[in-house]
Amino acid sequence: MRWNTKRPLWPVAILGLSSLALLGCKASGKETTGAAQPPFMSTMASAPPQASDDAPPPDKTGGFDGKRAYALVAKQVAFGPHPSASPAIGKLQDFLESELKGYGCTVETDVFSADTPVGRLTMKNFLVKIAGEKPGIILLGTHYDTLLKPNFVGADDGGSSTALMLELARLLCPQHGRYAVWIAFFDGEEAMRQWSDTDSRYGSRQMAAKLAASGDLKKVRAFLLADIIGGRKAYFPRESSSTPALIDLVWNTAHKLGYSDLFRDQESSAEDDHDSFMKRGVPAVDVIGDFVNNGYWHTPEDNLDKISAKTLAIVGHVFLESVKEQQAR
Repeated sequence: MRWNTKRPLWPVAILGLSSLALLGCKASGKETTGAAQPPFMSTMASAPPQASDDAPPPDKTGGFDGKRAYALVAKQVAFGPHPSASPAIGKLQDFLESELKGYGCTVETDVFSADTPVGRLTMKNFLVKIAGEKPGIILLGTHYDTLLKPNFVGADDGGSSTALMLELARLLCPQHGRYAVWIAFFDGEEAMRQWSDTDSRYGSRQMAAKLAASGDLKKVRAFLLADIIGGRKAYFPRESSSTPALIDLVWNTAHKLGYSDLFRDQESSAEDDHDSFMKRGVPAVDVIGDFVNNGYWHTPEDNLDKISAKTLAIVGHVFLESVKEQQAR
């Protein structure tokens, strides 16, 4: 199985701008027409499912708390749909910054404007910086925006990886390893109309360019990206466009920890935020679940009932140990 693209095209409307968009997948080339929908439709969340799916305790996962990460997904879902430049994402941004600072993290924000097919939008990236003892940066990343689609809350696509990085920040911010660890929270990963090099990955393209201009990009030893990592039935093929040595590092780490049933040796290919860094010469790996076959990708069904505290705990454990492996190199 090979995934040729990460994002299809969905009907959208934003900030009073009515537009028609195409439905379909970039890989297939099939196109149909759909009606525009009202922007930022709120979702009334029902009682959240309980995170009682046999998540391993933190003392079995290097300290990573899967149930706590699950609660962080629930918090994001409670904000409702939060595409870039929406009122809801502003509330989520306040929460992210407050949460990270509450962990004692050093947080930098970058507010920028992006030209999109639906107009010029204001977006915001966050970058947590954890100092190291010698030159070199291990960069982790997620996107936190949701697809511009009515009633889409993105519990897995955006929410799960953001919860993962929040929990990693809670654990890593008090530590100082051999190399610095930076954790990026990207706005604007989702396309406003149709996934392309110019309509997608706004936040990661912005951060990669900014780090290149400052000279910090050349210090990045590895970029580990997470996306769609919290599903109850999730599994993770090797993302073949990533850097082979980093794919091996993460998957070998997962297998040593006993998670070969989730981290499988089959291959896939996905376009994602790692591309923004790989195009500038940064080694990167994308840990991304099989979104094509999960049955809810980019639909309103991507809700809290799809999320597993156990899956979150496992992926968190793998990320923690992969960072340790990088620190030892």
